Parts: sequence; C-alpha cells; structure tokens
Amino acid sequence: MVARAGVPPASSEATRHVMQANRSKNTTPELTLRAELRAAGLTGYRLHWKKAPGRPDVCFPGRRVAIFVHGCFWHAHSCTAARPRTHADFWAEKFARNRARDERNVRELLAAGWTVVVVWECELKRARRAATVARVVAEVRRAGEGRLPAHVVDAGAVPAWRLRRRRARSRRRS
Repeated sequence: MVARAGVPPASSEATRHVMQANRSKNTTPELTLRAELRAAGLTGYRLHWKKAPGRPDVCFPGRRVAIFVHGCFWHAHSCTAARPRTHADFWAEKFARNRARDERNVRELLAAGWTVVVVWECELKRARRAATVARVVAEVRRAGEGRLPAHVVDAGAVPAWRLRRRRARSRRRS
C-alpha cells in the first residue's frame, strides 16, 4: 500500500480497494434523480457544468437552478450514525473540508442569483423518493415560470423529531 502525503494508510488492502471504488460523478443517487427528472419531463439540464460555481451535479442554466446530490457519508449528513473509527482525526478534518466546500459553493451560487437545491442520498431511498423528487420538480418548475430570488432548498430535509428518534435508536444499539 502506498499512502499519499497527509493521508493515513488504509487499515487493510480490502478497505483500500473499497475506498478507491467510490465515485464522485454518476453515483447511484445522482442517476436515480436524473431518471426521475426525465420521467417528470424536465430535460435540458447540464451535468457537472463548469460555468456554474461549484460544478453542480445537475444544472438548469436557463432556469438558474443548481442541484447538488450529496452522499450522506461524504458530506457528514446528520442521518449517518456510523463514522470511521480508525484515523478519526483525518476523517473529522476531511468531513469539515467537505462541508466548508459545500457552504462556499452555495454562497457563490446565491451571490450569482441561482436557486440551489440540495438532495441527500438518504432522501432518495424508496420510502421517501416520491416526496423528495416532487419537491425538486416543483422548485425547478417554479424557477422556470419566472425569476425567483436566489434561495436554498434542502429537498427532503429530515424533521428534528425524526433525527432525535434515529439518534436514540442508534444509542440503544451501541
């Protein structure tokens, strides 16, 4: 195993291969959302468009809508109870950098007058997919009807009561 500067060595060869297999583009949640957008009749989007700040996963340039599909693990979403136990300091810094980059991208898009939609991986699971996609489709269509003030939409945000219940369950399992 060869470690890069600042990156601790993987705990095993299998772990190394699993981490290398993670993709940053065309992930399953991204493909799921794009299929749902096409099914709703929303085409004409750009993927990872370089001209938009932060290179959103899905971008509607004419409507000025940027959609980010975040993986719950990589962007340290509150629904993810499991955190890596080995190299905890490295992972804490990594997650902090990812969150800071996400916030910077959103600020730049808002300053440029874009509507930013954040979709979390957990919200595209079967049980919540329809509601999440409906909210995304509604935002994209609203933006197409006329100029909206720049704003952020957290599609499918988990209510606080549900988060408390999940945390209590994960504590009981530990």
